Amino acid sequence: MFSTTQTIASGGALVGLCIQVMQLVSLWRRSGAPLPAPTSAQISTAKDVLAGLVAQQWRDETALRSLADPEPMPLAWRSTERPELSDRPEIIAGDTVAFSGLNVHIEDMARNFRALRCRRLVILGGPGTGKTTLAVQLVLELLRTREPDEPVPVLLSAARWDDREHPRLQGWLAASLALDYPALRAEELGTDIPETLVARGEILPVIDGLDELPDHARADLLTALNRSMCGNDQLMLTCRTEQFAESVEAIGDVLTAAAVIEPQPMGPGVAADYLQACLPPVSHPAWPAVIEALRTGAAPAMAEVTSTSLGLWLVRATYIAPRVDPSPLLRYAHGSAAELQDHLCDQLIPALVSTRTPADGPAQPFRPRHVWTPEQVGRWLTYVCRQLAVNQDDTRDMAWWHLAGRMPNRTVRIWCGVGIGVVTGVVFFLLAKGMLLAGVGAGLLAAFVVIVMTGSWFTEDPGHAELRWRGRLAELARVVMAGLIIVLVGAILGWILGWSLGHHRIDRAWASALNIGLASVGFVIALSLIRWVEYPTVTATARSPRSTWRADRTLTVIRMFGGLVVGLMAAVIAREAQLPTSVAIVGGLVLGLLFGLVVGRHHAWLAYNLTVPRLAAKGSLPMRAMDFLDDAHRLGLLRTEGPYYQFRHIELQQHLTRGLQEKRADQPFEPAPHL
Repeated sequence: MFSTTQTIASGGALVGLCIQVMQLVSLWRRSGAPLPAPTSAQISTAKDVLAGLVAQQWRDETALRSLADPEPMPLAWRSTERPELSDRPEIIAGDTVAFSGLNVHIEDMARNFRALRCRRLVILGGPGTGKTTLAVQLVLELLRTREPDEPVPVLLSAARWDDREHPRLQGWLAASLALDYPALRAEELGTDIPETLVARGEILPVIDGLDELPDHARADLLTALNRSMCGNDQLMLTCRTEQFAESVEAIGDVLTAAAVIEPQPMGPGVAADYLQACLPPVSHPAWPAVIEALRTGAAPAMAEVTSTSLGLWLVRATYIAPRVDPSPLLRYAHGSAAELQDHLCDQLIPALVSTRTPADGPAQPFRPRHVWTPEQVGRWLTYVCRQLAVNQDDTRDMAWWHLAGRMPNRTVRIWCGVGIGVVTGVVFFLLAKGMLLAGVGAGLLAAFVVIVMTGSWFTEDPGHAELRWRGRLAELARVVMAGLIIVLVGAILGWILGWSLGHHRIDRAWASALNIGLASVGFVIALSLIRWVEYPTVTATARSPRSTWRADRTLTVIRMFGGLVVGLMAAVIAREAQLPTSVAIVGGLVLGLLFGLVVGRHHAWLAYNLTVPRLAAKGSLPMRAMDFLDDAHRLGLLRTEGPYYQFRHIELQQHLTRGLQEKRADQPFEPAPHL
């Protein structure tokens, strides 16, 4: 006779199996049906949707960086004077000069771009010269004046393109659109809209930051671009001048039919006019003297700093926005430009924290969500600099899971093992009605498993739960086949167990075989779900640091839920072994949770939560480290590139790093801790 518990467990497992089979049959039928191609109306609507999303995204960025308030920075761009970096002039723009270097407005820059024969443009310049600024402004202007038959400009980071995974530009563009703009997957727009837009040439890729790639990767990307483009394919690309020259020399070719432009230094008079326009109607009395000294050449250091868009922004952010006395600018104006820039970097964090206070109401994209003092922000960002300095191969990208990999972890693993071992031991001691050996044995086993299995957590990359069915049915079929073998083995073992415990009774043997077989079905479903949904996060296409953090947390929850299911199935099997019901259920759940904790290949979120409290205790980062990094991004101190945080201005990172090195030079040497 079946007990009530056995009947419920068996029925639930059977219903779950039937649902899975019905879903597989339905998906198999739909996968064989041809998908209709998008109509012209759907493609036009999709372009409008994408244009609106891109415009909103970069308008927000423009506001964050004050790129167009009260007007765009007056930088002049001209065609490069280095002929080895660009194609033949007649191929680029016929007999005309594409970019003459005059002080033209952004509308004129957009018209010059549209006048190019193939509409391909490379924006070069040194650090802080406004390459990305110009790219963003061109994207917004092209969107504002876009005709229906023109492509939609989309700005992407070069660091996200892995040409080994996507050898052609078109494949990477389609994957990036699908990931960054999920609204394009709406059913009313039709199927495969990202792929269709790219294939029809409806996308203008604006690839930013080629110089941030390693030497060989830059050369490979340029080669891939030339291999991918044909006919009237359009493109924009930004890169530092020297890195682009090195890549061109490495591949022995330029970017085909692309105009190449570089910025002209901003004159003191132009910079003075811009700062004058940014001042409020009633400004500090010292400003006229500062503006006059800059305009007349009496402030050489200030003239050199403000000749770039970065230096001009630093002056505005540190002295105009907070409305403080600008007299120190006159004192530094007669020294070196490096000293003045260091001074501006010193003032930047206090200025941004004081002018961008947390919003009282709903969250706003350009104001932090929490209250931090300038001292805290400076100290924590200095720690981020220290972490970046550790990795000599990549001093720009900081990921949240890197925090765990660069901290000693042996002690925390031991304490976690001891804590889980104590809890497990107490539970089994109580369930075994005071049997000390059972409690000690279970506790030691749990502690050993945790200490050993958590060793790799601190170096694992994040993962995510991939619940997409399409294209993965064959993979799921292999998992199901392996599971059926486990079910068959479980049923055979259950029959043998029932036969022996029932003193060779046939009905008892078949009952045990059915119960354990159905329990094995539940075990297989849970284990297969964990194996099937767990996927590594591809950092080259991840949307943001917070999204990867949440995705790994969700994956952890799924594993824990799967562990509970495994625990319940273990409880059914334990009941068949004639253990008490309470022992079977509680013990199964404890073991299931432990199973869900250690199974899988991605535990970055768990390692992060074991690391941050130790960093907070040392004052290196706050307990809400992700919230702080998000707020630093809102303040304009950090930017995001996929799952990574980067300093928005490399000059600030270098400034904080120099301060860290000077501090270390004044301190006695301490050996690094061992992991």
